[in-house]
Amino acid sequence: MKLVKIPYFKEVVIMASVCDHCGNKTSEVKSGSGISPTGRRIVLKLDDPELDLARDVLKSEMCDLQIPELELHVGAGILGGKFTTIEGLLISIKDDMKNNPFFVGDSVDPVKKAAVDKIFNGIDKIMAGELKATFIMDDPSGNSYLQNVYAPDPDPFLEITEYERTFQQNEDLGLNDIKTEGYEND
Repeated sequence: MKLVKIPYFKEVVIMASVCDHCGNKTSEVKSGSGISPTGRRIVLKLDDPELDLARDVLKSEMCDLQIPELELHVGAGILGGKFTTIEGLLISIKDDMKNNPFFVGDSVDPVKKAAVDKIFNGIDKIMAGELKATFIMDDPSGNSYLQNVYAPDPDPFLEITEYERTFQQNEDLGLNDIKTEGYEND
């Protein structure tokens, strides 16, 4: 377990382990500072594959990912918290789908199989620089990050928006009905 300060962002806790018996490796990333006061939406126009695929990305466990051009939506909690690059995240998405029998198993509906193949081909094209796409991260906890490769100057391809969470998002984060004062009397 290691506390790491991400430049122009905040501290995170990176946990990694290796099983001595089977060699299985796992890693997980958690915010070192709790839930942010606002949600965060990050939109990157993938324009230069060499530059963009190497960008560092911190995806919290509450973050939704989307690539509209591929009709791809990865919901919160599916990949867990990760600190990697965009290329590493795309590979993780593809690997996760390949290992899921509901996407690639023998009994998969042909329409669903065609949609999954389209996503796989699209990811391959993005990584080969043959497809420009939009990479969207929506994190109600505000704990996801995408590297600005032009820092400290603004990144012309990166848009970060802070927003007020909805009631349901606060509910999902366990923030509604939380009592921080006078709880000793209950």
